[in-house]
Amino acid sequence: MKAVISGLVAIIAMTGGAFAQSDTDRPDWVKSEFGPDDRLGAMNYLTPEKTAKASKLITTGKTYALGMITGRDTPALAPREYNVFVFPGGDGSGTVGAANGITTNDDMVSTYQGVGSQIDGFGHIGLGHRHYNGVHVSEFVTSTGLQQFGTENLLPVATRGILLDMTKHFDANPVRAGQTFNKAEIQAALAAADLTLEKGDIVIFHTGTMEEVRNNGFSQMVPGIGVEGAEFLAQAGVVAIGADTFCVEAIPFENRARPYDVHQTLLTKYGVYILENMVTEEMAADGVTEFFFTLGVPRLEGTVQAIINPVAIR
Repeated sequence: MKAVISGLVAIIAMTGGAFAQSDTDRPDWVKSEFGPDDRLGAMNYLTPEKTAKASKLITTGKTYALGMITGRDTPALAPREYNVFVFPGGDGSGTVGAANGITTNDDMVSTYQGVGSQIDGFGHIGLGHRHYNGVHVSEFVTSTGLQQFGTENLLPVATRGILLDMTKHFDANPVRAGQTFNKAEIQAALAAADLTLEKGDIVIFHTGTMEEVRNNGFSQMVPGIGVEGAEFLAQAGVVAIGADTFCVEAIPFENRARPYDVHQTLLTKYGVYILENMVTEEMAADGVTEFFFTLGVPRLEGTVQAIINPVAIR
């Protein structure tokens, strides 16, 4: 309980203690362009044609693991934690002493899914108790798992990825904690990389923050996109937005009365996924700006989020 309280106190401090609700009168955002039964959002932009086109970006075959190693010491907002337990001898079924001398180990992981590198699904954030496409929590949330929006239902992703190096744009490494970037900054970074957005893209921001955390410890103040930037990318048809930070959006928040407004904009209103704690240093050092992105989300039934290790191939 102490950890829970400390986490809430930190969030309240960052937002000035105000948790204003708005837009709860079912405005246009509750209607998906893909129909009333849609539960996939921007993943509908993933097509065989898009994947085939993106595969042509592979020229050297070099791969980059975008997921961090997740362990007991991985920085995370309280009360999130990770634990693994190994059981020598496996299930104790008596195989030890068999003719081939086989021995075994088994394991169990106890973790929050919101630790380390992760994808946020649509069950994570709502507005007035309604989630993507206007679905009310009473229709899908249970204590034993989500009945809709579970991350086991997410499509396999194989598409074009874009890395925008914001350390170059702001001439700072890491980008200053709390620095917000919106449409103008994103457009400038795209122009510097000589890239244009296409439907079905994955956009990831490099801010140098993850390396800063490794060197100096976890900070709840981070650079990231603002609401205008989130809307610009969502309206361009991107599938997911990621960054080398724990939340993708800038903290302190642009509007202290609207905490995690970018999360709400992307997940709830536009159906765009969020990729947190992406490992981007090596790609940025190699000058990679465009690549083939692939991700298979673990098919754990009823989960809100998922720990992931996407792979970029250039």
